[in-house]
Amino acid sequence: MTLNSTIDRVTDRIRARSAQSRGDYLKRMAQAVSDGPVRAHLSCGNQAHAFAAMTDDKDSLAAGRAPNIGIVTAYNDMLSAHQPFEHYPAIIREAARGVGATAQVAGGVPAMCDGVTQGQPGMELSLFSRDVIALSAGVALSHNCFDAAVFLGVCDKIVPGLIMAAATFGHVPAVFIPAGPMVSGLPNDEKSRVRNAFANGEVGREALMAAEMASYHGPGTCTFYGTANTNQMLMEFMGMHLPGTSFVNPGTPLREALTKAAVERAAAITALGNSFTPAGEVLDERSFVNGMVGLMATGGSTNLVLHLPAMARAAGVLLDLEDFADISDTVPLMAKVYPNGLADVNHFHAAGGLGYMMGQLLDMGLLHPDTKTVAGEGLGLYRREPKLRDGALVWEDGPENSLNEKILRPCAAPFAKAGGLKQLSGNLGRGVIKVSAVAPERHVTEAPVRIFHDQQAVKTAFRAGEFTTDTIVVVRFQGPRANGMPELHSLTPMLSVLQDRGLKVALVTDGRMSGASGKVPAAIHVSPEAACGGLIGKLLDGDVVRLDAIKGTLEVIGVDLESRTQATADLSGNSHGIGRELFEVFRRNVGPSTEGAMVV
Repeated sequence: MTLNSTIDRVTDRIRARSAQSRGDYLKRMAQAVSDGPVRAHLSCGNQAHAFAAMTDDKDSLAAGRAPNIGIVTAYNDMLSAHQPFEHYPAIIREAARGVGATAQVAGGVPAMCDGVTQGQPGMELSLFSRDVIALSAGVALSHNCFDAAVFLGVCDKIVPGLIMAAATFGHVPAVFIPAGPMVSGLPNDEKSRVRNAFANGEVGREALMAAEMASYHGPGTCTFYGTANTNQMLMEFMGMHLPGTSFVNPGTPLREALTKAAVERAAAITALGNSFTPAGEVLDERSFVNGMVGLMATGGSTNLVLHLPAMARAAGVLLDLEDFADISDTVPLMAKVYPNGLADVNHFHAAGGLGYMMGQLLDMGLLHPDTKTVAGEGLGLYRREPKLRDGALVWEDGPENSLNEKILRPCAAPFAKAGGLKQLSGNLGRGVIKVSAVAPERHVTEAPVRIFHDQQAVKTAFRAGEFTTDTIVVVRFQGPRANGMPELHSLTPMLSVLQDRGLKVALVTDGRMSGASGKVPAAIHVSPEAACGGLIGKLLDGDVVRLDAIKGTLEVIGVDLESRTQATADLSGNSHGIGRELFEVFRRNVGPSTEGAMVV
């Protein structure tokens, strides 16, 4: 199938934009490859330190003739998705020995649970934790004792941070190993109904707690299609997972078999073998375009509009909002997974999952088929799905048809002709909106604004019954420079209540929303942010704003913003408490959200 002309054009545009940075990157990686692992040149003292605790593998490590795999782990049991990683190092070491290799835990990286910090001060550290993870993984790999690396991470900022590190150490082969989603619990639409009922005062906290505990109930990734599961999709579309590995549940024989297979593959793609595949060659402009295609086809998290540019920059690839917009206009929405539908990721996987979807997109010319992957040459390998046959792991052809078209549809008959992510531009700046879960009649919202400088003030106004007419809620000074750009997902239930009462409501913010946010129109990541002089900082209560997701515009009507004085906000309360003091240097140096809100 000939590559779609828009996909081809966007890729060429990215390639041209990135010519200098990508060229410099590849030169650095080539030099690092030619130098080889430093352990080949380590002094006896260096080696003694590196291998002192590796009792069973010390001789192999000292000889230096077998591949040594570095493990970078984001294990903690605060995150249900990461709890299974507790025992992975032992599994990885055993699997490595089985193919004549060795493995060491090179280091651990922090991993925040955004579900815990939603609406709390700790959320102001969440986005910056991505860059901390990249830095931490960099420290782990700086020992330069490794012929390949395996990365254990799943959730929101963890995978992007680990990819940034993997790209920075792009001369080293890298394989990402997930843990899989928890089994299905309380349906997500029922959880949402109870949350809205609590926000409306119809049920008490006991009912809310019961619903939340029934929804988040075991090891594994949360089952809605938020940022964590979008990350897993990306790793397959970008060729950093083994095929079909994203959505296999934890604690199953197939899950353990896939973990061992990932280790075996990591050993096979080192420079010591015949299939050398450094991470920097996998992570090229075609890989990132494939990732954006997957984002649109699945209706994935808007957080990846921040993370993908940051990940790409680490590999010398420069992405822009226009790339996302053009790909979204071209790629059909093939999946309906909560919050875009009622199904969860387990249902999606059972319906045919990523293998079926990637096959469809390849057949329609919407994916680059010729990318390098950790599984081998070509994305066609990812049409297959893993199976256990007589205890042995094999990959077989995936389904040719969707097994449930209420959840997963073919390219020729999608849920929508476009992916549902729109770039917004106008006299308030640039931003994005996800409309895949927004009712068509709400794609255009024009209403007077109410201005707020923190989400708590919105909640106070809601509880006081102040929202009685059509309103666009503007929450500003929520960008990365102001307070670290916390998610504003805790506003979703009350805005949903207002919408259910028949009001036209929308959110406009220089902050961000959760990947689980859906039915309320939300113009997010508005840039320049208010703290950097963005015109969102000149809006006044009562100004009429028009959010048009069809035309892709965000404008204040009939107002000369340039003549107004810029609003200011007292941000001193965001500078201390719960560790925020430590991140002042991040807030001071962070880049704009249109470029990934990067610090490193």
